[in-house]
Amino acid sequence: MKALTVAMLVLMAIVRGEAASAQVQVRVGVPGRATYSELHEGLRQGSRTADSVTTILRARVPGPLWRSMRRTVEGQGDWNTALVSLTRLAELRSPAYADSAARLLRHLESAGSAPFPNDPGLKAEDLEPSLQAIVLERRRAVEGDSVVLADILARITSKKYNHGDAWVLGRLGGGAADSVAARFRVASTEEFRVRYLTLLSYFTDRKLIPLLARVYVKPDSFGVPKRYAIRASDGLLWIGSRESLAALQDARRQARASGTYADSSLARGGYDFLANDSSAVISRTGKWLSVWIRELKSR
Repeated sequence: MKALTVAMLVLMAIVRGEAASAQVQVRVGVPGRATYSELHEGLRQGSRTADSVTTILRARVPGPLWRSMRRTVEGQGDWNTALVSLTRLAELRSPAYADSAARLLRHLESAGSAPFPNDPGLKAEDLEPSLQAIVLERRRAVEGDSVVLADILARITSKKYNHGDAWVLGRLGGGAADSVAARFRVASTEEFRVRYLTLLSYFTDRKLIPLLARVYVKPDSFGVPKRYAIRASDGLLWIGSRESLAALQDARRQARASGTYADSSLARGGYDFLANDSSAVISRTGKWLSVWIRELKSR
């Protein structure tokens, strides 16, 4: 199992082209939803790590969350804790700390290749997405979802967006999920079909379940290279409801029966695509799909 999980992590790095180094998708202890973390390996509710994450995600005071990040960039803190803290800070929409995030973003634009002398391995791009999310969440509170949606969608076409933009996009109402799904369907290039599919994996809107399941079963029919269909799997896991996980399980059965991913070039670490994707469930949620489906109640 350990070898299988390692193989899956390699595959995710190749497909996504990024590490979980900024604003993070993490969920634990939410009724009716599976635990999920792109930051922790096999996070399980009730573990010490999960308890720590839960405490941060329930924080109501922004100051300690910001200070967690400051300690980390000064070489004295834990990076995972800082990332979860910044994720929660974005959710709180604090005016003062949105201003602080905006100032730090401006500083990073001109800070050079080593902006944090006490942690020279930390780059501006490691922190910028989280800061961007904090700024955008405050904009949502002030200007509304439609303004933020228009801003992000405009920057997608010019490829000037990051993980923080995607995280906020996935939280927007105002038809954001429908807008991204529509753009995915009509995208004229493979690159943008993959980009929009990846963005769909940040939403928790149950309306996306049928689309994501169809993409997983027949990626060719959507013009998506098979190796990138894992984004549909990620999306169903992030939705995290019993219905979405059952849809993923059924889609996986259909894909195996039809040989969708039988091409040996899709294998990694000695395991085929579907075996690696199955291992991703353990890595991201801490349990097998069948266990989650049994434990979660229908809405």
